[in-house]
Amino acid sequence: MTANTPARPATAHAREPVRHRQGPSPEAGELVRPLTRRQIADRMPELGELYSHTLSSEPEDSDPSDPDRRAAFRRRLAGHVRRPGFELLVAENASPAGATVLTGCAYGFFVRGDGPWWQDLDEYLPENLFRLAALGRLFAIADILVERRVRTQDQSREWNLARRLQKRLLSDHTATLGVTVVDRDDVDAYKALLSWGWRSLPAEGRGASRFAPRRLLVLR
Repeated sequence: MTANTPARPATAHAREPVRHRQGPSPEAGELVRPLTRRQIADRMPELGELYSHTLSSEPEDSDPSDPDRRAAFRRRLAGHVRRPGFELLVAENASPAGATVLTGCAYGFFVRGDGPWWQDLDEYLPENLFRLAALGRLFAIADILVERRVRTQDQSREWNLARRLQKRLLSDHTATLGVTVVDRDDVDAYKALLSWGWRSLPAEGRGASRFAPRRLLVLR
């Protein structure tokens, strides 16, 4: 579109138009890569800090229970690491000082038809997904840890960090379907997952009711 503006009188010292340098694209700005189990163990304190930071709705929020929540997260992650097909991805960015900063994380593992189940998933999984689990094509994404801006800005863009992390997890394992569960009273997490392309399924698996404490979501 062309804008028509009145012509300005020429001067001997006319200034050159200011050109704004374009910054790096969001995709180029953050590196997504997997960590080995040994690397996860070495960086467990850093992952716990990321969990605590991304858990708060505001960066300045401080909760005296944070150390306990971080410890619970680290115990949960340590248990998940032992599952077959486990993978953890981190997103990293370079600070102005040159240090590597952890900005996001996502991890998951295959759901297998013979168990063991994750977070009582057998109470939520519809029968038509059991076959995918038996074929090793169902991948559970247990956590996506990203900053608040990722949850509230550009959620539908393919370069959104949460979308990049979850897509990479599924493509690395050639999974047909991603699956996760979210607490029914965690409305913020539920809305964020929907904005990243997840879809809610009715609570129709093995007796789960619409009053069940968690919701089942899938991602294709």
